[in-house]
Amino acid sequence: MAKRSKNTRIEPTFESTSGKKPRGEMRVTAADRAVQTQAKAPGRSRKKAGKPVKSGAMRRKQTKRRQTRKRGGLFGFFGKCVYWSFVLGLWGAIGIAGIVGYYASKLPQSTSWAIPQRPPNAKIIATDGSLIANRGLTGGAAMRLDEMSPYIPMAVIAVEDRRYQSHIGFDPIGFTRAMIRNIRAKRLVEGGSTITQQLAKNLFLKPSRTLERKVQELIIALWLERKYNKDEILEIYLNRVYFGSGAYGVEAAARRYFSKSARDVNLAEAALLAGLLKAPSKLSPAKNPELAEARAQVVLGTMRRADFISDREAAKALTMQAKKAKRYWSGSEHYVADLVMKQLPDLIGELREDVIIDTTINLDLQKQAGKVIADTLAENGKKRNVGQGALVSMTPYGAIKALVGGREYADSQFNRATEAKRQPGSAFKPIVYLAALETGRTPESVRQDAPVTIGKWKPVNYDRKYRGPVSLDTSLAKSLNTVAAQLVMEVGPGNVVKTAKRLGIKSKMSPNASIALGTSEVTLLELTGAYAPFANGGQAVEPYVIRRVSDMDGNVLYERNPGEEPQVVGARELGMMNSMLRHVVTRGTGKNASLGNREVAGKTGTTQNSRDGLFVGYTANLVTGVWYGNDDGKPMKKVTGGSLPAQTWQAFMEPAHKGLELASLPGNYVPVIAAVPTPQPQRSIGQNPVQQQVQGNASRNTQQASDPNQRPSDNNGRRSLSEIDGNPRPSANVGDGQRQKPKTILDLIFGSNS
Repeated sequence: MAKRSKNTRIEPTFESTSGKKPRGEMRVTAADRAVQTQAKAPGRSRKKAGKPVKSGAMRRKQTKRRQTRKRGGLFGFFGKCVYWSFVLGLWGAIGIAGIVGYYASKLPQSTSWAIPQRPPNAKIIATDGSLIANRGLTGGAAMRLDEMSPYIPMAVIAVEDRRYQSHIGFDPIGFTRAMIRNIRAKRLVEGGSTITQQLAKNLFLKPSRTLERKVQELIIALWLERKYNKDEILEIYLNRVYFGSGAYGVEAAARRYFSKSARDVNLAEAALLAGLLKAPSKLSPAKNPELAEARAQVVLGTMRRADFISDREAAKALTMQAKKAKRYWSGSEHYVADLVMKQLPDLIGELREDVIIDTTINLDLQKQAGKVIADTLAENGKKRNVGQGALVSMTPYGAIKALVGGREYADSQFNRATEAKRQPGSAFKPIVYLAALETGRTPESVRQDAPVTIGKWKPVNYDRKYRGPVSLDTSLAKSLNTVAAQLVMEVGPGNVVKTAKRLGIKSKMSPNASIALGTSEVTLLELTGAYAPFANGGQAVEPYVIRRVSDMDGNVLYERNPGEEPQVVGARELGMMNSMLRHVVTRGTGKNASLGNREVAGKTGTTQNSRDGLFVGYTANLVTGVWYGNDDGKPMKKVTGGSLPAQTWQAFMEPAHKGLELASLPGNYVPVIAAVPTPQPQRSIGQNPVQQQVQGNASRNTQQASDPNQRPSDNNGRRSLSEIDGNPRPSANVGDGQRQKPKTILDLIFGSNS
């Protein structure tokens, strides 16, 4: 046996070094060991060299465990996100519920909620049932959904709330979309409110942009959806929403912008109306038709994408041209509407419900009147320095058929026919002459057209000419101021005022001498009404425009039922006045008012320096007054009552009488001279001139006694003072018999002793 080295350690082995397995021996290889060892890698330390080697199965298990830990970590992260999201959402919901509950507590109990009553509307209609105007806070009557053009609700739903039929009052999709758009635009470009929410805001809440208002809006919207069906909500909304230019509701808007009912609105017009809801004032076609049209085309595109309309309908509507709407409530008929609303409270009290007001207005005549005033001013305004005009036309019994208060209602709502008090000028003279006739004078009575001085006042004629002795008939036809002044002093200014009041003048009048020339201010309506008794046989007249007022169910709240009017003009004076006023038109200052073969009577009026020009005239069918002037009182250029006013009167009255039979004015006055001709005195043979004069005087006295229109007189042709009311004045038979020399200062002034 060989000697072993001292330092050599013999390790036990289970393998043959030669690589051969000994036969008959049991040996264990490294692979059969319970704990495997890895081959020592070069450079490894001795410590690590003895680390056990892991088997493949164990390595696979460890790898699986590591992958499981990784996957568990990712799912854990998402799980945590879900968890905390749920927690935050829960607390957020609790917070939102608290906010909603807090703001809801500020609202009244839902059991007391009710749709506020729509402000009452007054529907004013003409004699033929056509609409004159709507008056009230809304500007139009309420309309049922099935009465509207079907395009209107379709357009509004398409552009304002496409999912209107499916949501419960709040549209989360629409709200989210609106918020995204607002964030992108960095400003508020879309509200996201449903139609129901908009209605809740309009009916119950203030338009402030606060969290409180938004929360309460949502609460009320949910209540509305529970209380009413979709059609009812949409109908209420369309009747209350603001469309700009003072129009609330589709009916008011359609009348305002298209002069038609909402029943007749076409697709293009419906799109325009729906487009206004975004910004009613800014997009109003009365202010900016181009913007309104552009917005309407956006609405049409939205309707097409929503399959509300076909390509053909959209293409046809898109051809609509931008058209500027009329200005705010344009048209002369609105002067009538204002007058109606002014008189309505005295008839039915405060307006608390929708009413229908039947008027006396003939809408055709009304439009004709407005047109003739506007056309006359357009043609003559600048060159004649005329700024305004007015017209009143009524039946002889006071039913107003047309009334124009100015050039254009949209520019000025001041009614110059009913509110402006202006001097009537010579158009007041018929009242003076009526007062004179009632004291015994006749159209044939003679006065001197000569310079007259009354105190410090010296009236002169318009043409500054004097004609000497003239009859009252001629002096009225020629509108002589000197004669009118004499008559006022004869009958007394107080009696003239009483006569004016009896005829219907209500304005305060000064009982002075200058009243003869119409210096006391009156309205055109008053003055026109004062002429009406001459056309109706002498009865008093109270001009009126309202015939009946009824509610929407047909219950009559007021109906005019006048009693028999008193007689204010006697039969004798009526015939004389109509005779003289006819002559004003046939041979006097009113020739421009002639209607051919039709009997026309009237009087011109011109104030100092042509500040006012008037003509008031009448036929057996209509009594019409026309005025021109300037609001600031500036003089016109050569405008008299016989020029523009008489021409306008004729231009209005001629078509107004088309198709009417010729009718005579009441009264049948025949001049005394023509009725009872004075026989020429015949001198018998041997009869001297003195005897012939006595017979002639006797013949004249017999004629006067037989004339029922003459009043008794003494032997000198004068009545006693006891027979005359007021101041002493000449008798009615001036010019009869032989003239005597003036005896008093009055005789010198008036140029006559009788």
